[in-house]
Amino acid sequence: MRDIAVFSGSAHPELASELCAHLGVPLRPTRVSRFANDCLEVQLQANCRERDVFLVQPLVRPVQEHLVELLLMCDAARGASAGRITVVMPHYSYARSDKKDAPRISMGGRLVADLMVAAGARRVLTMALHAPQVHGFFSVPVDHLHAHRELAAHFRRYDLTSTTVVSPDLGNAKEAAAFARLIGARVAAGAKQRYADDRVSISAVIGDVTGRDVIVLDDEIAKGSTVLELLERLREMGPRSIRVACTHGLFAAGALKRLSEQPDVLEIVCTNTVPVPAEEHTDKLRILSIAPALAEAVRRIHNGESVSALFDAPCTGPAERGGGAGSYGS
Repeated sequence: MRDIAVFSGSAHPELASELCAHLGVPLRPTRVSRFANDCLEVQLQANCRERDVFLVQPLVRPVQEHLVELLLMCDAARGASAGRITVVMPHYSYARSDKKDAPRISMGGRLVADLMVAAGARRVLTMALHAPQVHGFFSVPVDHLHAHRELAAHFRRYDLTSTTVVSPDLGNAKEAAAFARLIGARVAAGAKQRYADDRVSISAVIGDVTGRDVIVLDDEIAKGSTVLELLERLREMGPRSIRVACTHGLFAAGALKRLSEQPDVLEIVCTNTVPVPAEEHTDKLRILSIAPALAEAVRRIHNGESVSALFDAPCTGPAERGGGAGSYGS
């Protein structure tokens, strides 16, 4: 591909490399250094002039470091006369700060979106935002992908004739219903109330799960408190099997270990929008690659083609990486 330059920050260079391999272009080098006063400095070490520049950087821990790094990358590309700057941000962690639900509270989702645009971003490519309204926080075009096709390709290897997709809460029920339609399954949802970031209560599960194969589907799993609470309610209803799936496997504070220790959880499936440290992998973990989807979206953006058509295209099956011995099947 001509006139395209892809750079990666330090958040997830493996994903950027895989994306470039699918595009057939080199991943251009980026130098990140630190002044004596602890300020970051970024240099894009390849020509950007009049090129279509793509900056790959999910906002993962340490989020603030990676955010400033991304802003500096945008500024560097703008200062180097890039033709257009597209931020490829598979995970937008500030999307959780999307509403004013308490007095004098900040709305980080909108503020950080404004910062990216101020730094030079002219387009954003992201995946599975925490809430659909976050899309509107950006004053530049946003291509909002989801991982339904990749997850569906994975689960179609099983017998889905008696499957129910369960959303942990009613807010995510629409996405769960869309995924359920994709694989020909029923849908159910938990009645959740959140008291704090890591304290939730699910009073009931609305839908048919008794004696059925359950896929718990969420957009992200951080501390895992919601999923663990949901598992307690599901056990009371007697499902035949339980699998857990999400797009963003953040797995903070030992969440992956706690979920893997649940004897009735057969499998934990996520994508590689964020890196999962190798030392945390377990035999139950399946990691699906979304690099092909991101690469095709980048190609379409560069060529001025429809990105929404990706949602209708058939999925030939995602690349998959496992977390340990026997991780390529169950």
